[in-house]
Amino acid sequence: MSAAPVPTPAAEVAALSEGARIINTFIAPTKTFTDLRRNASWWVPWLLIAIVSVAFVYVVDRQVGFDQVSKNEIAKSSRAEQFEKLPPDQKAKQLQFSTNLTRYISYASPVIALIAFVVMAAVLMGTFNLAAGASLAFKTAMAIVIYGSLPSVFHALLGIIAMMAGGMSGSLDKEAFNIRNPVATNPAYFMDPTAHKFVYAMTTALDVFVLWCCVLMGIGFASNSKVKRGTAIGIVLAWYLAYKLLGAGLGALFS
Repeated sequence: MSAAPVPTPAAEVAALSEGARIINTFIAPTKTFTDLRRNASWWVPWLLIAIVSVAFVYVVDRQVGFDQVSKNEIAKSSRAEQFEKLPPDQKAKQLQFSTNLTRYISYASPVIALIAFVVMAAVLMGTFNLAAGASLAFKTAMAIVIYGSLPSVFHALLGIIAMMAGGMSGSLDKEAFNIRNPVATNPAYFMDPTAHKFVYAMTTALDVFVLWCCVLMGIGFASNSKVKRGTAIGIVLAWYLAYKLLGAGLGALFS
């Protein structure tokens, strides 16, 4: 009588490299987010986001200029009329201050983004753990949020390409450039930001890349908990909608 075959353990899923994680975020996101159970490191995707963000800011500085960016921001703000009534010397001082502040904040965008990621990870971790019965560690939530934000790299690259192409062809309209919404990835790009500010702000919520990020984050939280994918995506989208409503409401109130 032949001996029964000894069952062999199932082959372990191969660990992903950081490069494979980044690529799979776009083509097979479940693989990336499942791998976070093994290692919830997030610094590589954050570094990629940071590098492309600084490159975008540098191109803005060269192709548009932060003096023009500041003029555009003032023109669509509630203080535009008051600014125009100032004496030339005061106007120049205020513009210089605004230009320097905008430049410094823009070049510091990687640090600001990191702080935003921390807040997002904390809020979403708390929501999934307390309201959805997940048991997520903060480091895992942080990795999910940052990997889920990788589509923003494509958004920044599109902005860079558009500015470079416009600069070379002479078609770049610097006076119409909006650093907050530089590419036509949402309907608000085609709207006047000074009219119906609440509607404009809410329309920016329909951005293809931001919604892509929300879906990826939902997949990430579902892959690291027992929460269903549709429910997880819904939770992320609900927080995003709440954030946009609050921002649009405050913007309209104080405009």
